[in-house]
Amino acid sequence: MKTVKPILISGREVFPIIEGGKGVAVSNGLSAGAFAAAGAVGTVSVVNADSYDENGDVIPQIYTAKTRRERFEEMIDFSIKGGVTQVNLAHEKSQGNGRIHINMLWEAGGTQRVLKSVLEQTKGKLHGVTCGAGMPYKVAEIVAEYGVHYLPIVSSMRAFRALWKRAFKNYPEWLGGVVYEDPWKAGGHNGLSNVEDPKVPQDPYPRVAELRKFMNEVGLEHVPIVMAGGVWYLRDWENWLDNPELGPIAFQFGTRALLTQESPISKAWQSRLMSLKEGDVYLNKFSPTGFYSSGVRNNFLNKLKARSERQIPYAPKADETNTEQLTIGPRNRVFHVSAEAKAKAEKWMNAGQDIALRTPDSTLVFCSEEEALEIREDQRACMGCLSQCMFSNWADNEKGTTGRMADPRSFCIQKTLQAIAHGGDLDNELMFAGHNAFKYADDPFFSNSYTPTVKELVDRILTGD
Repeated sequence: MKTVKPILISGREVFPIIEGGKGVAVSNGLSAGAFAAAGAVGTVSVVNADSYDENGDVIPQIYTAKTRRERFEEMIDFSIKGGVTQVNLAHEKSQGNGRIHINMLWEAGGTQRVLKSVLEQTKGKLHGVTCGAGMPYKVAEIVAEYGVHYLPIVSSMRAFRALWKRAFKNYPEWLGGVVYEDPWKAGGHNGLSNVEDPKVPQDPYPRVAELRKFMNEVGLEHVPIVMAGGVWYLRDWENWLDNPELGPIAFQFGTRALLTQESPISKAWQSRLMSLKEGDVYLNKFSPTGFYSSGVRNNFLNKLKARSERQIPYAPKADETNTEQLTIGPRNRVFHVSAEAKAKAEKWMNAGQDIALRTPDSTLVFCSEEEALEIREDQRACMGCLSQCMFSNWADNEKGTTGRMADPRSFCIQKTLQAIAHGGDLDNELMFAGHNAFKYADDPFFSNSYTPTVKELVDRILTGD
């Protein structure tokens, strides 16, 4: 195994190891500070991050306002306070070593307001901002004002080229790195384009080489590329180190960093990771963001899958295809469907899935009364955690709506991620993970239920194992 050498990231030479920013309350100040203290890069997720009361207990993010707009303002307040709290904690734990980054989701609700407030209140404690889940054109302009580096998350050269030409070329000195996130292997939301097949993964090497070629053409030879998604053992990536075609390279560890002493996830969650098998994490498109995402196959995703499968098209008027009338509900609403669709619907209704919910795609999905009630309650309780939400039809605009019908085939992502991060039922909440999570079971470092410190994990990674 080649020696892993420090490289320049966000203004300082550090080990080319970066903690992945993992969603709601999962990459926090304690874990990020530990990565930085070990001479690497820690990442605080500033997506509804936790803040604490005077006793050190997590303050529950409970929304009391009556309107979505008012709840949206509550959420912004929670996000800013939590982000500042966790950055301060990371700074303290780092003891002045390594680098501290924050992770922002560009398509989260109020991202620009939250980012500016966190940067303003943590001056001198933050070194970089990673930002993905969309096209973060304005992130460079925002962070440059505070003397902080930015690291966009992209899944192709084309995406970075668009960002560079439109905005980033005006702030080259603050580009701290470019995160290439494998859209087939990464956990959480994935950047698959419409022309890429989710079932046919592509080798990341030529895609990263293509990204580097463009970066070299615009004078970014010195800027590191961060390989994210599918990284477990560095020995598997040895040919990427000291590779002139790829230039300076770093590696992001998201899933493997979940099982450490500093990780805030529950013991039950950590234990569940140890039991995963290959294929237990899969790409799906149930997220209210509209992006593909990678999660652990459990009852939560199984219910969403089954709900979407109980679906038929309908027409407002009879036509050549939709010749049958389907009468549904106490109001005897009539929908025009095909004979085949009617037979399916009657079978589902006879089995207790007798509530039909309309979708934006002129289809009906069938579910139980209990499930329908939960869907409607979650839609009404929306607090605007996304800039645009398919599930509730919220949008961060003057009207507060996407203008489209809410989609019952999705779910409230804020609700479930808050729940699982704070002790919720692992089988009935969304559990994001990278596709290599099954490797926990065979990784000798975690044998006999051993839970290392972040420092021990970083030291282990540096050996190639």
